[in-house]
Amino acid sequence: MSPINRFVFSILVMSMPLQAVAAAESIVLGMGCFWGAEKRMSEIPGVLDVESGYAGGDAEQAGYRDVLALEKRIRRGKTDQRNHAEVIKVSFDPERVSLETVLIKFWENHDPTQGDRQGNDVGTNYRSAIYTVDDTQRQTALKTRDTYQRALSAAGYGPITTEIAPLRNYNRAEDSHQDYLKKNPNGYCGLGGTNVAYPGEPPKAAAPRLAADALDFGRQLIVFEAEDCPYCKAFRAEVLDGWASEVPVVTTFNREPPEGWKLEKALFATPTIVLFEKGKEVSRYTGYKGDDDRFWKWLGFQILTPEQQQIAFKQGTERAFSGSHLDEKRPGVFVDPVTGAPLFRSDTKFDSGTGWPSFFNPIEGAITLHEDNSHGMRRIEVRSASSGIHLGHVFEDGPPPSGRRYCINGNVLSFVPDPE
Repeated sequence: MSPINRFVFSILVMSMPLQAVAAAESIVLGMGCFWGAEKRMSEIPGVLDVESGYAGGDAEQAGYRDVLALEKRIRRGKTDQRNHAEVIKVSFDPERVSLETVLIKFWENHDPTQGDRQGNDVGTNYRSAIYTVDDTQRQTALKTRDTYQRALSAAGYGPITTEIAPLRNYNRAEDSHQDYLKKNPNGYCGLGGTNVAYPGEPPKAAAPRLAADALDFGRQLIVFEAEDCPYCKAFRAEVLDGWASEVPVVTTFNREPPEGWKLEKALFATPTIVLFEKGKEVSRYTGYKGDDDRFWKWLGFQILTPEQQQIAFKQGTERAFSGSHLDEKRPGVFVDPVTGAPLFRSDTKFDSGTGWPSFFNPIEGAITLHEDNSHGMRRIEVRSASSGIHLGHVFEDGPPPSGRRYCINGNVLSFVPDPE
């Protein structure tokens, strides 16, 4: 038995009965970030254990910080040293699952055509790789690669970039990286696969493609999701469930745009939020990580006019008596122009004579207040709580009952009249 196999078997002995150890085999795979890869491969019936680690680099010993530090030097052209890839060591019972089946799931559960990248993660440490311990593993890896390449080519994908090489310098990852997604259910995972089935495998049921005639051709947001995607679920809960923006939004598990619509480039991570105008992609937001403020700022830059952007993101001020809604007196609600969240009701609006829409009370929880010492003045800035955009300032010279005057730029308000 080789030193590598002796090492593998010694690890397995600690957690398995003796009769199971005798039959166990293992192979080391790189699928990008090892968190998602570990979870995906551990779900295969017959897989006994999946361990996160680092392998394939020049250093005999390396940890997470070492790999990240070396990758920075590689990007700056400071070294030609080979970095480790984030990998998983898959231990399995060959009487229950074959090596070929393990490798088929490997090919299907990531995109092996991306080079030094997987999802949002970019770098040589995220390369696709199969590190083998004997010639049988190597031949099986090459055979399955060639078979899957034919399926990928037929689906329009480029050549597989997966490194297939003998295993060297394997290091077990830190305990914090083991079973990461079990311990952190909302942890990031950029794995999405290609949705291309390995030849002979039962094809996955494709999600229906969105119908173009059911969407807004002028302006439409589409959220491309994956079923096994924690951050897709987070985006739904934190953004979509309370959606009130004027921009229509839909979600889909299908990776293709509606018939006749055009993506600028292929999708490589989920969720990816794409803004279409007249059936063409004009911008996208990729890889939501719980940063809803960044998402709303991105959307604001897409849908607000330059004049609105100057106010919303650069704390600008419209000229007195030049903005919108100064004379709006209908019953209704003034809302955030990006999120659609209610800000002020019209029955709290009053004529202050200042030239800006003025209110004596906001809707509860709609705004946030911030100290503003710009332009040699001490003022209290008003921002929208939902999007964070600048709205105006508040002063202590308003009418009862609050005694406050929320002086708001009308150009960063939208008005929704009450139903008649």
